Amino acid sequence: QVRLVEFGGGLVQAGGSLRLSCAASGITFSSSAMGWFRQAPGKEREFVAAISWSLTTYYADSVKGRFTISRDNAKNTVYLQMNSLKTEDTAVYYCATDLSGWAQRWDYWGQGTQVTVSS
Repeated sequence: QVRLVEFGGGLVQAGGSLRLSCAASGITFSSSAMGWFRQAPGKEREFVAAISWSLTTYYADSVKGRFTISRDNAKNTVYLQMNSLKTEDTAVYYCATDLSGWAQRWDYWGQGTQVTVSS
């Protein structure tokens, strides 16, 4: 059974930092791509960042230079370090996995963790 569990959301002031974690089980983590998406109230879910099995990273333009995605295959965990947070980063953040490893289609999703950035 595939399970993705996100941790680390919370309330932070604008300009602050948070680190999200997503622990995966039930997959071959090292050969899977992992991604982060977010959904703000009244908006569609959008791509934030992804990392392939080969450690190639991808970022949305809106977070480039502020967010960093990384993975620890020994811990089956992917991270999203978020710096210089803005109020527009407020959203529910979701972890997802692409079992093909190439970060092109997303097979499973976590339940999400709320990130709220106050002004």
